[in-house]
Amino acid sequence: MAGDINLNRLSVFVALVRAGSFTAAAETLGMTKAMVSQHIARLEQELGVTLLLRSTRRMTLTEAGAAFHADCARILEETEAAIAQVGRSQDKPSGTLRLTATGDYGTAVVAPALADFIRLNPQLQVDLALADHVSDLIAERFDLAIRMGRLRDSNLRSARLDGFRQLVVAAPSYLARYGEPRNLQELAALDWVALALLSSPLRWTFTAPDGTRRTVRMRQTAQANNVAAAHALVVNGAGVSILPDYLVTEDVREGRLVVLLAQYSLPECGIYAVYSGRQPPAKVRAFIDHLRARLAMAAP
Repeated sequence: MAGDINLNRLSVFVALVRAGSFTAAAETLGMTKAMVSQHIARLEQELGVTLLLRSTRRMTLTEAGAAFHADCARILEETEAAIAQVGRSQDKPSGTLRLTATGDYGTAVVAPALADFIRLNPQLQVDLALADHVSDLIAERFDLAIRMGRLRDSNLRSARLDGFRQLVVAAPSYLARYGEPRNLQELAALDWVALALLSSPLRWTFTAPDGTRRTVRMRQTAQANNVAAAHALVVNGAGVSILPDYLVTEDVREGRLVVLLAQYSLPECGIYAVYSGRQPPAKVRAFIDHLRARLAMAAP
């Protein structure tokens, strides 16, 4: 029976009881008195009970009508509160921001940005999940993902936040043993720390200062399944690798790593905020803006 009831008639019924008469209810609802009466008659027919006793001068709720009115008023009040809550989530950051990022970028960049974001928005909670695989935002109920490199085709929406350079690096201790390469051929002869999650971890295409491109195949000595592990191997002298600038800039500044063959360049990679839905909630929009601003301030 519930599936046959027009739920819009509930609001007409509640408005009628609140107004106290069909005439007053019609004025409140912006419809004719006859239309109000028709809605109530059809509601009673759909329910199979009498809700109101009518006379020429007054109307009275039946026992069933009084109980039904109390339930309807509560339902409508809860519905209005739910609608208001949805509106607030679109206007002001609230609730829990659940997001995912890669282990290296999440630790180096996203987590510090989140710490500032929480201080600016104390009403928010955050749930950060770090993983080097591509998470399913909808199935895993993430509000936002920070992704690196080339995005896969999908129905998700994205916003470019920044980009990063890929740098060839090695530890001074390793270079003291084997020497610093002067060209790509010498680079290919050194011990290579490969990143296993890449589709071609041993093949890299470099662009020379004159614009010519050359693809080089490296000689693998070690491999790691995430960037943080590859970084640790390189810092500790296991060999040479290509690592993102956001992860090695401090190491280069402090002398723990050396950039090799800086005259050659590799393609710049993008950093993206990825989310579902055309209109993300305020918490998502606010954090995207916050992270983009931090990245802009950190840019050289």
